[in-house]
Amino acid sequence: MANILVVDDELGIRDLLSEILNDEGHQIELAENAAQARAARTRARPDLVLLDIWMPDTDGVTLLKEWSSSGLLTMPVIMMSGHATIDTAVEATKIGAMAFLEKPITLQKLLKAVEQGLTKATARKPLVVNTATVPANDLTLEAIMTGGTLPAPLDLGPQATQSFLLEKPLRDARDEFEKAYFEFHLGKEGGSMTRVAEKTGLERTHLYRKLKQLGVDLTRGKRGG
Repeated sequence: MANILVVDDELGIRDLLSEILNDEGHQIELAENAAQARAARTRARPDLVLLDIWMPDTDGVTLLKEWSSSGLLTMPVIMMSGHATIDTAVEATKIGAMAFLEKPITLQKLLKAVEQGLTKATARKPLVVNTATVPANDLTLEAIMTGGTLPAPLDLGPQATQSFLLEKPLRDARDEFEKAYFEFHLGKEGGSMTRVAEKTGLERTHLYRKLKQLGVDLTRGKRGG
């Protein structure tokens, strides 16, 4: 379990990221602006920060630069934005950001970026990006932030090929994620409700009720096996 700080001025984004990462077993701290982020950084000592670029008081790149210059950039930082330019992404990378997520953020890219961030060594070096090595067609913000290569998608199996947009209403996004999650485990466990209950930590009766509520095809895993 990691302590993750989510900094975003949009309440819906904060709530959804918090719920998803909580479900992954992480402890989440929330901040809606740079002032709250500074306080949370000092109080909670996060293992990783998800930092929005555009915020009303101090933007994310300025805050990142502040942490870097004062020796506080001791944790991986993943930048987030729906309106950033390539120049902004390059600047954040040079300062020390390890990755960039474009909004609307898909569930797969979120979990993959967090997983990669948490496996990074504590001692981190700013990435020097050579944009000349990136094919023009691939010169996206995410390519810039990963040094010219896009992160491999998180393999959740054939039952979870859908991307989930975080701009959706919380309930809709959560239901879609939970349905794909349970379909994945059903397929992996050959349709065994007992093993899925053990894997997901749910009581068998509650699990069955949940699957029916989500409209999960209970024969899917057995057919796949």
